[in-house]
Amino acid sequence: MRAQLLTIGDELLIGQTTNTNAAWLGEELSQMGVTMERTVTVGDDASAIQSEMDRAYRTARLVIVTGGLGPTHDDLTREAVAEYFEAPLHSDDEIFARIRRYYEHRNRQMPEAAAKLAQVPEGFAVLDNPVGAAVGLWHEDADRLLAVLPGIPQEMKGIFRAAVRPRLDGQTDLHEVIHRTLVTSGIGESSLQERLGALDDVLDAHTHLAYLPSTSGVRLRLTATTNGEPNAETRLDRLEAHIRERAGEHVIGEGDVTLEEVLGDHLRAEGRTIASAESATGGLIGHRLTEVSGSSDYYVGSVVAYANRVKQDVLDVGAEALRTDGAVSEAVAVQMAQGVRRVLDADVGVATTGIAGPTGGTPEKPVGTVWIGYADATQCRAVRRQYVEDRTLNKELFASAALDLARREQGR
Repeated sequence: MRAQLLTIGDELLIGQTTNTNAAWLGEELSQMGVTMERTVTVGDDASAIQSEMDRAYRTARLVIVTGGLGPTHDDLTREAVAEYFEAPLHSDDEIFARIRRYYEHRNRQMPEAAAKLAQVPEGFAVLDNPVGAAVGLWHEDADRLLAVLPGIPQEMKGIFRAAVRPRLDGQTDLHEVIHRTLVTSGIGESSLQERLGALDDVLDAHTHLAYLPSTSGVRLRLTATTNGEPNAETRLDRLEAHIRERAGEHVIGEGDVTLEEVLGDHLRAEGRTIASAESATGGLIGHRLTEVSGSSDYYVGSVVAYANRVKQDVLDVGAEALRTDGAVSEAVAVQMAQGVRRVLDADVGVATTGIAGPTGGTPEKPVGTVWIGYADATQCRAVRRQYVEDRTLNKELFASAALDLARREQGR
């Protein structure tokens, strides 16, 4: 099945809102065996919507439209679709009553404009919204399938899962696709690709590998289309074995597992606790560790030692190290890790001290420099890493590097 996606909204065109709907739908549909051939974004303009729908209808079996189903004057999708199909809009009493209940349940008076949400083009099926007020719309004929969904991501996803996916599962022109995801950490996309080397022996026209980088690591998506062949799983086994052999300890898990979950599993299995001393990361390590349910089993707490006096007074970092080597140094990172381990009575201490930027860099310590300290009962050490010039990105990368260092040490 070939599909095209049309996302609507001036806010998407001008960059005011990130188009996460396109990425999410693209992944969901591809995993179902749908071939995504085109995604396009247009503004809140009825003629542009109709023009792109007409273009999509020439080649695609499935067309999905998101956005413009709200109650305001610039929400034009419902009217544009109705005009395109020459399907007059009518108010659905059941939907209207449900919208009224939606507002009453939240102790809010229903705005007059919300009545627009109950309008449905003649001949269209209604897709119930389990999250919000605006319903989705479905139109199907012998040649084409059309889903019209709200642009709010939570509502779009809720309707897709509850009402669109079941309709697509019943179609006969889907490819049978098998996906696996391997999660890596501590290695960048280019270095990982170099380490994996030539893949000619494990990739072919029906077996694919995609690199999905993020600040916490690179996810590798392995995909095989069966095309009626019985050996798709075997092909993925061979590809996965090649990746695991070449990437080694950088492969930390499968599926949706996160770096902090893997570290937590190691700590729990060994009966160990961890504490963090954070300067450059400002508490981000603690935030990520506590995103994991049950992290109280092993995470003790954090000292955000941003100022040098906090490093000295709370973590007992030596004044000589700060004066001689500077706050961003191997000696200070080690003493921070040792100090937080002692102060919070944890088995493991991990620390970050760096220059997130955009100011503060020097030729010797440019923006993006970070020292990561580690201490446990048998050792204490620090490693230096060099990243980018973006402050927010650096904080994420610093935290990931600290979590990965702690993970590696627990796995030894």
